[in-house]
Amino acid sequence: MTKAKAKTITIANQKGGTGKTTSAYNLAHALSQENKKVLLVDFDPQGNLSLCFGIEQPDQLAISMCNVLDALMSDHPLPAEQDYIHHQDNIDLIPSNIELSVTEINLRDEMGSEKTLANLLEPMKERYDFILIDTNPSLGLLTINALAASDSVLIPVNPQLWSATGLTQLLNIIVKVKKRINPRIAIEGILMTMCDTRTNLYKEAFKLVQDYYGGIVRIFASQIPLSVKVGEANFYSQSLLTYQPKSKVTGAYQSLAKELLQHEHA
Repeated sequence: MTKAKAKTITIANQKGGTGKTTSAYNLAHALSQENKKVLLVDFDPQGNLSLCFGIEQPDQLAISMCNVLDALMSDHPLPAEQDYIHHQDNIDLIPSNIELSVTEINLRDEMGSEKTLANLLEPMKERYDFILIDTNPSLGLLTINALAASDSVLIPVNPQLWSATGLTQLLNIIVKVKKRINPRIAIEGILMTMCDTRTNLYKEAFKLVQDYYGGIVRIFASQIPLSVKVGEANFYSQSLLTYQPKSKVTGAYQSLAKELLQHEHA
């Protein structure tokens, strides 16, 4: 019996400060705890996911995502995988750095450029259970590439920054990608992050999210609490599951992984 191909999930929101990178990294570790093999794709020129992974100076990497995409676009042989895929237990990472912003400019002139990332990831899918793509806070060509390569989109929403118009823009882009580029893409769900459930701001924002989108998009039961532990773990390049295994925020990411897996088998 052949192994099922990886499910590819883009973590996207054009707003900054919604916890995309933290969610990608810690969800990967929570899925790894469930014996899943995960590939993380840092698709943000800021390289924050690469920093979380323990790559201290992403901008000094000899080979990163931009080099691999440039090779694909110019029909040159790809670098050897051992030169750009980094390993950590059951999790692999393709890192990025500021040079990816130059690649985004070059993508504009490339025929079929929205499929470049998909072309890279497709041959890798048989080796993983999940591929998680961390995107930059914009709706530019990098995000379009990520959506074109994905089966679904997980949308982190910070109730302190929530905006109905911002989320509607993202959902409209996903609909366009589904119609024109990638018919299989679906919305995995909305993940509430940085939640201080005691505040009126959280309660009102969560109610608005439910009212606007509860009927059309899944809102994960798992919610990520606001916690200083997140910043501390990121500073030490550790997952929350390693840094603070008993914390509420760790438990929330473990619950999210279980929720994702249950949905897969439903």
